[in-house]
Amino acid sequence: MMNPQTPSSKPLDWKISILLVILAVACFQRAYASVKYPGAGFLILGYAFCLTLLTDQPTVRRAFYFGLATGFLCAVPQLFFFWTVFGPAAIVLWIVFGFWIGLFVAIVCGCIRRWGKERMVLLVPIIWTGLEYFRSELYYLKFSWLNIGYAFSSALAGAVGMYGVGFLVFLAVSFFLATSSIKRAGIYFMLWLVLVVGLVVLHGFTILARYYQEPHPSVTIVGVQMEFPPSGILADALNAALKKNTNAEIFVLSEYTLDGAPTDSLLNWCRKNDRYLVVGGKDYVTNHIYYNTAYVIGTNGDIVFKQAKSVPIQFFDDGLPAQRQEVWNSPFGKIGICICYDLSYTRVTDELVRQGAQLLIVPTMDVSEWGRHEHELHSRVAPVRAAEYGIPIFRLASSGISQAIDGFGNVVAQTPFDKQGEILSAKLQLPSHGSLPWDRYLGRR
Repeated sequence: MMNPQTPSSKPLDWKISILLVILAVACFQRAYASVKYPGAGFLILGYAFCLTLLTDQPTVRRAFYFGLATGFLCAVPQLFFFWTVFGPAAIVLWIVFGFWIGLFVAIVCGCIRRWGKERMVLLVPIIWTGLEYFRSELYYLKFSWLNIGYAFSSALAGAVGMYGVGFLVFLAVSFFLATSSIKRAGIYFMLWLVLVVGLVVLHGFTILARYYQEPHPSVTIVGVQMEFPPSGILADALNAALKKNTNAEIFVLSEYTLDGAPTDSLLNWCRKNDRYLVVGGKDYVTNHIYYNTAYVIGTNGDIVFKQAKSVPIQFFDDGLPAQRQEVWNSPFGKIGICICYDLSYTRVTDELVRQGAQLLIVPTMDVSEWGRHEHELHSRVAPVRAAEYGIPIFRLASSGISQAIDGFGNVVAQTPFDKQGEILSAKLQLPSHGSLPWDRYLGRR
């Protein structure tokens, strides 16, 4: 490969750059177009390909602007519900998302101008993964919903982890570009082949290990989809759900079902019907300060466990962050409880799996006025998490989309968006244990 600073290696002109921006945005939008067509997720490869090509700019500043434009145009259609939630401030949040894409393009451009393209083959996926992890998990405005890992089927994330997916996508793109532009194309082709074969083998071992691990008893869980319901109707709704699912052992109501601790009527319902109930409420510290909490009411009518939300949503009155995370040692196995947005952060769910969680229950508040697309985006998270850890997830959302997912990331039961009173029920097989995908070990604290 020629050094990019030589005249024979001419950077992209602005017309080609604009075309690449258009193609990148088109591939991204189609990959995220709908949860109904998961096969379209592979178009995210086109997004990564165009983004990587876009780094070959004459200046770092121009590279940043083209990357910023790409990220902004990717964000607006997918996150348009931000306007409903935040008003004009949504523009700032769209720009923030675009900033990280612009930063990636600018950093890679700067490295190319200094060291050449050949030396950047292995650095490109590292730069991408580092930025993606930081913007998703670490800083104040952390947000992971538009990650590359969520665009693919959950099976790939189950083998390598959601951040591992992004790493492999950009590694594959880098190898492909290297084979088309340098003399040692055969070496990079062999590396690419080893990567593909290794990924297939890794995925195979992951699936086999989960199939043949020691079986564990199953549990039947039922949830009722309700958004800010009056407390007086909760017992009746649970009775209706019990009548249709007489063998259910655990019942679930959504985040913020209650404006405080569980009421006497719910405690009595659990005692009378000999059932467990997971319900979202508030654990007040003072009259105005509280923890957004999921309560577990036992069959004797006592509160046997509670877990506060670890990552309250920014800019919302969402309570204090949890002081600790623990798993519920239930009669059915170890159950981790995380609340709504917590499921989006691997730093939260990883800890529950490290503590031995065999199942995750996720009470969720997704307000109906945020729209169908917001609910569809949010519903991408749980299948990926289940596949990553090899454990089932029961996610009960206030207005949909509620999901029951097995340990392979398959949605076994689901309720539609904005259907109040819908009942979600599933019999979920608990594995003997969950496990972390390999990308967590590479970046482990």
